[in-house]
Amino acid sequence: MLIKYLEVFFVSMVPIVELRGAIPIATGLGLPLVPAYIICILGNMLPVPFIYLFARRILEWGKDKKVIGKFFTWCLEKGEKGGKKLQEKAGRGTFVALFLFVGIPLPGTGAWTGTLAASILDMSFKETVAACMLGVLLAGVIMLTLSVVGFSLI
Repeated sequence: MLIKYLEVFFVSMVPIVELRGAIPIATGLGLPLVPAYIICILGNMLPVPFIYLFARRILEWGKDKKVIGKFFTWCLEKGEKGGKKLQEKAGRGTFVALFLFVGIPLPGTGAWTGTLAASILDMSFKETVAACMLGVLLAGVIMLTLSVVGFSLI
């Protein structure tokens, strides 16, 4: 059972997949819903402070490197694009925009992209973590509901 929880925890840390993929996996593995939800939330939120504090610097450093340059440039452009969308839609309500950006489980949204966008927009650390946490909680509820409904229909 512990190995299943660890699998779900680590899957929820992976960029793009995040909690959106981990919760359906947890329900597919037959894990109890509440503990699986909590494990997925913790796994998805663990990278957020590190992304905020270091990702932008690392991506800036690596964007002109031979092997990793294209990927790092793509990541920076994705974060900048996400940041611009947030700013255009939100104006001064960037906290709510970031919360919704992270919380609505669509491709290309989530804690990784949202945190990178927030760091590019120079949002405060506390505001970023709070908005991401609320967004991850919302995304978790949505994915949990969809997973339970989807599996019960089969």
